[in-house]
Amino acid sequence: MASEKLAGAPQFNKITFATIRRSLDLGLRDMFSAKGYAFAFTLPYVLGGLIFTYITWATSESYWLIFAAVGFPLLGPFASVGLYEVSRRRENGLPLDRKAIFGVVSRQRSGQLPWLSAVIIMIVMFWFFLGHMIFALFLGLSAMTNISSSLSVFLTNEGISMLVFGSVIGAVFSFLVFAISVFGIPMLLDREVDFVTAMIVSFQTVLANPIVTVFWGVLIVLCLTVGMIPGFLALFLTMPLLAHASWHFYDQSIVKEQ
Repeated sequence: MASEKLAGAPQFNKITFATIRRSLDLGLRDMFSAKGYAFAFTLPYVLGGLIFTYITWATSESYWLIFAAVGFPLLGPFASVGLYEVSRRRENGLPLDRKAIFGVVSRQRSGQLPWLSAVIIMIVMFWFFLGHMIFALFLGLSAMTNISSSLSVFLTNEGISMLVFGSVIGAVFSFLVFAISVFGIPMLLDREVDFVTAMIVSFQTVLANPIVTVFWGVLIVLCLTVGMIPGFLALFLTMPLLAHASWHFYDQSIVKEQ
């Protein structure tokens, strides 16, 4: 049956830019065909962003944004799985049963997805720690009141060096998170496979198709960033589109088993 999971990781085709175009077309179709689910799974993200922004502004304590940065990678896969399930069901001609779709999200709590989420959180937390180390290494002895009122320090040689070095290291961590999750998360929904295998296969597939997959990752970051600018409201469009398209990006990339 189409609803049953296949055992083991799938084989992947050569991924091309046509895969991205096709995935976006199918994602757009799914988003407008199931607008209620798009709204339901995006709403917590928008509200969360607004709440953390307000708390940060009201308290003048930027560490609230750290909680947001940690919480979003933890909750993101669960939100995406719901939209992945919508696309999976449409692709296989299955009814968009509300109980089944939300039930898939609930069942992930006892599956492999929380482990993959935990790995992502560990990577993010290590990046926070390393970011503080980089700041201390380059600007630890600089005279500054605080980050927001001493912006000129970033225009010094040390400040520019810190920004360049930190950006390179941040890009490496971002690539790692993307590489283990871009195919790993939908694979856990689609297949009976452990999270370690899903991460390894996803990473290997990205390395085998670096140009197209990195372009896809950059496109996701740009779209989500644009979506957050107008008070997070554009996420109602960008997030479900990208979630649906991400499922199809995985589905279009695998070798179909007969």
